[in-house]
Amino acid sequence: MNIFIGYVILGLSLSAPMGPINAAQLDKGIRFGFFHAWLVGVGGMVADAIFMLLIYFGIAQFVDTPAIKLFLWLFGFFVLTYTGIESILKSGTHTSFSRQTQDETKRKAFRTGFFMAISNPLSILFWLGIYGSILAQTSSSYENKYLFLYSMGIFLGITLWDLSMAGVATGVRKFLSPLALRLISIISGIILIGFGIYFSVQACKLLFN
Repeated sequence: MNIFIGYVILGLSLSAPMGPINAAQLDKGIRFGFFHAWLVGVGGMVADAIFMLLIYFGIAQFVDTPAIKLFLWLFGFFVLTYTGIESILKSGTHTSFSRQTQDETKRKAFRTGFFMAISNPLSILFWLGIYGSILAQTSSSYENKYLFLYSMGIFLGITLWDLSMAGVATGVRKFLSPLALRLISIISGIILIGFGIYFSVQACKLLFN
């Protein structure tokens, strides 16, 4: 039980550093509310699950090839920059939209989180290091059923963090003035554009080196 709790804490600590997903969650939570922010995290979790499966079945090295990494860097640049610009341009919109628009933005929130995570080569390298070491340690010491259990512990930690971020964004939305909310959305957009520029620099380095 203590080991399982340790992996839950690991999932929390992996999700905590400020990155594109957290910035997007903050923006979506402020503009649209809890479920939109949470769905960004769910999209990222689905991408994480895909990476974990790739590592488990030993085919993650294919994703780490230069051609695939170049495509991912460029695609990530597009997704992050587009989302950041959209966040800035729509920073003044918070509540007035129809039910159909809400449903559309929920789907869009999920897609945003998924494409942000799946197009990030750092994610596959990150999971290769973290989950690869967990695979090596667990397979040598425990049965396969424990590997599944501990993997679920990591995902539980990530889920708890996503729920917390969505709750924080929604809480901030209730207590801050419209001007402050707009500033936070703009800052979130700038952070996303910053990550997008970083992705483009990495793509250029890979292309011209």
